[in-house]
Amino acid sequence: MPALDIPLSVLDLASVGRGATSADALQGTTRLAVAADRLGFRRFWVAEHHNMPIVASTSPPVLMAHLAAVTERIRIGSGGVMLPNHPPLVVAEQIALLEALYPSRLDLGIGRAPGTDPMTAAALRRSADALDAREFPQQLIDLMALLGDVREGARLHERFRATPVATSYTPIFLLGSSGYSAQLAGILGLPFVQAHHFDMGGTDESLRLYRERFQPSSAWKEPYAIVSANVTVAETEAEARRRSLPGRLVRFWLRTGRPVWLPTVEEAEDHPDLEAALAMPTQAIVGDPEQVVAGLAALAERTGADELMLAGTSADYDQKVSELELVASAAGLSA
Repeated sequence: MPALDIPLSVLDLASVGRGATSADALQGTTRLAVAADRLGFRRFWVAEHHNMPIVASTSPPVLMAHLAAVTERIRIGSGGVMLPNHPPLVVAEQIALLEALYPSRLDLGIGRAPGTDPMTAAALRRSADALDAREFPQQLIDLMALLGDVREGARLHERFRATPVATSYTPIFLLGSSGYSAQLAGILGLPFVQAHHFDMGGTDESLRLYRERFQPSSAWKEPYAIVSANVTVAETEAEARRRSLPGRLVRFWLRTGRPVWLPTVEEAEDHPDLEAALAMPTQAIVGDPEQVVAGLAALAERTGADELMLAGTSADYDQKVSELELVASAAGLSA
């Protein structure tokens, strides 16, 4: 089949499986990033989640520093830093330091959600009064200015510097799963990343709003949309569908407010919740390599995405590396 004519990237959460440790998960993420670099993927992003038993990626800048050190070409980024959890100056200092170490290899994806439950978010922000995101636009404007993109209304840059003498700046991407972030990204002339892998719908509407509201900026003259997708691939469709079962259960548990853990494929096959999980609609792309590449091509055509970002729930990093190799080969990627 023909090569997929769109850049592909990877999002990872440092997933912690049954009987595994945080160290195991982070070593797996490291191996996956090295593989993505070798195979020709454009970006490798890590997420920010807190107090979750299946996610070891709690501090994107720390993990980004490690991954940038062990890769050579691929862009390393956050998908994303949850800005309301942190003072803008702290985020700017961390990213400016990384930019000085790895110039022109970093991306800063910014999110508005807490990435955790309300109690943990209150502990992070040191006050339950700070749980809403009303200050998010101002925080974002201040962060942008501290990282070299000064806009009207920015304040902190007049007094503070993220680093003494910057020679390059990390691009900012706005993440979202709703029309709010899509419109804000458009108004500010930023690239937008649609969390299609949340499997909650609304992708087409968010992207429409983003493009309608887009105003060219000094950094981005045209809209740039990245769409993430849940992807499970194997040599055969039957095996891919089998491998997708743990992720189906996790998404079911998250939506129904149940305790979340990451089962093995064998545990998922025998779990009493599996029938209900399989009855829940999904837009995940599952199949053999040709089916997955065809699904990615269809998603790109439908959404007009400029780039696709592959996400998955599995904690089996041998499997994840194998899946990247299958996709890269079928899609015609080249390092």
